[in-house]
Amino acid sequence: MQTKYDFTLPRGYVDAHGTVHRTGTMRLATARDELEPLRDPMIDGPDDPRLTVVVLARVVERLGTMELVTARDIEGLFAVDLAFLQDFYGVINFGSQAEYEELMAAQGASSGPVSGPVAPVAAAEPVEAEPAPVEPVADAFGGAGRVSSDVAYVRQGRAAIEEIPADGR
Repeated sequence: MQTKYDFTLPRGYVDAHGTVHRTGTMRLATARDELEPLRDPMIDGPDDPRLTVVVLARVVERLGTMELVTARDIEGLFAVDLAFLQDFYGVINFGSQAEYEELMAAQGASSGPVSGPVAPVAAAEPVEAEPAPVEPVADAFGGAGRVSSDVAYVRQGRAAIEEIPADGR
């Protein structure tokens, strides 16, 4: 039985040294992984957006060269990478083999450089790009989501952006 799954983040985590970490390993979640964070006084309950961060920090075993991934590291991810990890978590823990294969196929179609230093912003030339067209789609719960037409994998079940409250919880 497979209990660990490799992944590649769409953008990658940028550490304090400017290194981009895109590849990683996530293990299957246990009941304890989902229950223990609910005992944390910083978590207000099962609907607290921070719960996702804490659970992901428990199940992501490796990110690039980082062997210990903390909640702070997960908080430092770009929004697209956090959304990807949430989807990946859902697929490997609750999805079918077909959903996993679809996600892997989409991931393979969008893979790029895996690691290396990040170029300073000042050195980058400004590029004006037109935003990709956005089309409304139905999500898994019957709500309307928005997906760019150039995205290979449609993220089901996420119709809204989840925000962490300003008080830090």
